[in-house]
Amino acid sequence: MSQAPMESAALLALDWGSSGLRAFLLDGQGLTLASRSSAMGASVMDGRALAYVQALQQIAGDWLQANPRLPLLACGMVGAKHGWREAPYAACPANEAALAAQTVSVEFGQGRSLRILPGLLQQAAGQPPDVMRGEETQVFGALQQHPQLADAACIVMPGTHSKWAELRDSQLRGFATHMTGELFALLRQHSVLGRLMPPVDVASDSSAFLAGLRAAREQGELGLSHQLFAVRTLGLTGELAAAALADYMSGLLIGHELRAGLAWRDRRGLAQAPLLLIGEPGLCARYAQGLRAFDCAADLTLDNTAPAGLWRLAQSAGWLRLPP
Repeated sequence: MSQAPMESAALLALDWGSSGLRAFLLDGQGLTLASRSSAMGASVMDGRALAYVQALQQIAGDWLQANPRLPLLACGMVGAKHGWREAPYAACPANEAALAAQTVSVEFGQGRSLRILPGLLQQAAGQPPDVMRGEETQVFGALQQHPQLADAACIVMPGTHSKWAELRDSQLRGFATHMTGELFALLRQHSVLGRLMPPVDVASDSSAFLAGLRAAREQGELGLSHQLFAVRTLGLTGELAAAALADYMSGLLIGHELRAGLAWRDRRGLAQAPLLLIGEPGLCARYAQGLRAFDCAADLTLDNTAPAGLWRLAQSAGWLRLPP
């Protein structure tokens, strides 16, 4: 990397999840000067501090050597109970100041330290607790990129554990988690439903996906566990080809999430607020298709907003190292 980007670097932002690590070198305006990624997620570290240090040196050692005073801020599973160092959950609702106040620091040699943001814990009366770790930073990243969302927005973040979040008055007021992605993987790989599916992924079948969505919308009162068995019976009777079964099952799972999520949105008084999708573009496109099947549409679709969120939180807390 040339010297000029390092001279203008103000923050090393780390999006450190379970399955991967993404590092972003950001300037004083939050613009990305450079980015890198690796597969060294928290799930492969086994809670070993040395493994985290080595992963950080591998992905950003030259940046740190070139700019010894560069501040570091991370979000995600790096701060989980079995991460590098636990950053206990902050209480929801929360704003940026609440997250910054509960940041923890871990030293990793030569006087350097990494700040780790907490996740969020929601404990609503009469309901089981819910948690997120990393997604809260993406919510504030969306707010950084689109300040008009400050009044109110419903933000959907598809993934292994999809999150539906309420942003209101620049606060993350509440959220709901759906294990849609994990359920799909478990059913695909370890259930009777997967036995009729091809052993390797095939081209996506949009019509089968839409059929699953329609079944969830129009007959969802039958229950997800009942409707899932149709994945097997439709295959056994030949009404759906083996190659289409995974997409039909995906439609059922996402459809039930959308059915519940849109009802949650209405109960939170967000029916007229902007609806956002944040996440991997291909998965967001699938959710956008699902929303259309429910006569709804996303007002915005954003890729990873964690870098913008990390910069916003660092800027508001006064942690940036601005060049003279």
